[in-house]
Amino acid sequence: MRNSDQLLASFENYLAQTEFPADPELLYAPIAYSLSGGGKRIRPLLLLLAAGLFADDAPGALPAAAAVEVFHNFTLLHDDIMDNAAVRRGKPSVYARWGQNVAILSGDAMMISAYRLLGGVPAPLLPRVLEVFNAMALEVCEGQQYDMDFESRAKVSVVDYMHMIELKTSALLAGPTVIGALVGGAPEEDCRLLRRFAVELGLAFQLQDDLLDSYGDERLGKAIGGDILEGKQTYLMVTAMSRADEAGREVLRRTHRDESLTDAGKIAAVKALYDRLDIPRLTEQQIRLRFDRALATLDSLSVDAARTAPLRDFAAGLMGRNR
Repeated sequence: MRNSDQLLASFENYLAQTEFPADPELLYAPIAYSLSGGGKRIRPLLLLLAAGLFADDAPGALPAAAAVEVFHNFTLLHDDIMDNAAVRRGKPSVYARWGQNVAILSGDAMMISAYRLLGGVPAPLLPRVLEVFNAMALEVCEGQQYDMDFESRAKVSVVDYMHMIELKTSALLAGPTVIGALVGGAPEEDCRLLRRFAVELGLAFQLQDDLLDSYGDERLGKAIGGDILEGKQTYLMVTAMSRADEAGREVLRRTHRDESLTDAGKIAAVKALYDRLDIPRLTEQQIRLRFDRALATLDSLSVDAARTAPLRDFAAGLMGRNR
């Protein structure tokens, strides 16, 4: 049974050997550029760790892991177009470097490549793996559409927001986790439990990201308060909207567009309201709840508790927590 570092090394070696054609260069060079851009490899590691719960050597695990990583990076190429994002992982996005048309077509090629990589999954398992993969892919699209819809909606409920991030964020953790379990030979009940584990972990991860955007440390690699300056619908924003009086809701609606305030002033005004409404504590409470639920599902798996240790450690590391 290998730990995360060993699995990551194995995955990086496999991905490095996954060759794309040299021509046409403007189709394939952006793919290599995207895949070599770093990232935490969260999704392939979840897949490999889930497979390792049930088998020390699961045929098809590495190509399936590569498939989900290629698919994830495809979604980022198209996200950057929709967000007009010039930077991805500290360097120019594919969209900024090569333009919109190249980013669209290279992204399409990445999606097709992801399905081709799934051909490395043993044939008896492939129909079920494809079922999970396709459901994941559609859920991510649905989540992205809801996220864009929220930009123009006057009111977004906490329930609406949680549903959106379950689709947009959790689905991209749950799909790989279940696929890993399948290629490892897990029974269906364990696949169901591991899906719930990944969904709850994804919710905790996204809520923590929301919290850190306003209350984190700039050493995390991004400026603090970006969501506030965009007027973005986050867990903090929608929870504050549900708890504020009308005057407070007006502050939340309009501050990011107030030209009389500096960026620092806008951030300070919204955070002061968050603090009065106890939003940081409520968000941290929800993060703990979701994270604890995720770990609790692992207790019901059919495998020995010792085999779940690498997955528990990975989840704790992802959240910056001690088990």
